[in-house]
Amino acid sequence: MSKAALKVLVVGATGSIGRLVVDEAIRQGHDVRALVRDLRRASQLHKGAQRVVGDLTRTDTLIAAVDGVDAIVFAHGADGGGKVGAEQVSYGGVRNVLAALHGRQVRIALMTAIGVTNRTGSYNRSTEAHDWKRRSERLLRTSGLPYTIVRPGWFDYNTADQHRLVLLQGDTRQAGDPSDGVVARTQIAQVLVHSLTSASATRKTFELVAERGYAQEDFNSLFASLAADTTGDVDGVRDADNMPLSQEPERVREDLRRLASPQAHEA
Repeated sequence: MSKAALKVLVVGATGSIGRLVVDEAIRQGHDVRALVRDLRRASQLHKGAQRVVGDLTRTDTLIAAVDGVDAIVFAHGADGGGKVGAEQVSYGGVRNVLAALHGRQVRIALMTAIGVTNRTGSYNRSTEAHDWKRRSERLLRTSGLPYTIVRPGWFDYNTADQHRLVLLQGDTRQAGDPSDGVVARTQIAQVLVHSLTSASATRKTFELVAERGYAQEDFNSLFASLAADTTGDVDGVRDADNMPLSQEPERVREDLRRLASPQAHEA
């Protein structure tokens, strides 16, 4: 992908990662549009970002937000709400934005979480947050859109000398605490935005953590070291096969069928 400036929509723009994504995308020379639910919450966003109001739970309110964009960064989260919030926002937000695109081809970067394939931990059992984030990943892999899926470690638990980025695959770190890996919020934002213009990041799913050492500047080399997701597979490369499609809710399977249909990819 070229380094030409893109029109980038940031979903979850007022969140702790989303605000930094807005800043980083503008720093990299992109034209940024921030999706917000309430303009009053957008006062702290970079003045160079265009604000657009929309509700992730309603596709009809997202048409204007996606109009004319070249790329979308999903940095949103359910912010509580339990199982209902996880489905309606973490998953439903991705589904509804994709539906609002009406098959237009755009570049996507989606942030989920390290440990997202861990279904048996107490956190997922009580909230289903991992399951619904993982389902949002599956939507992207089925959509036919060029994407990068980033699963960051624990935000800002890194020490002052801990900025050397390490990209992992297979989601094997599942302790459910910072021992799984840590990373600075600013670096998460950098990786998400850099992935939009890197051909090496296309169709890659990875966990993002930081180890002791200096931050790298060559993001393309980091992305190039990874294996791409297998075409036609709903899960990330090397992920555990512990979420059979045959056992998924019918509404989820219907969303996947709709995205996989030829009509879903019409421009």
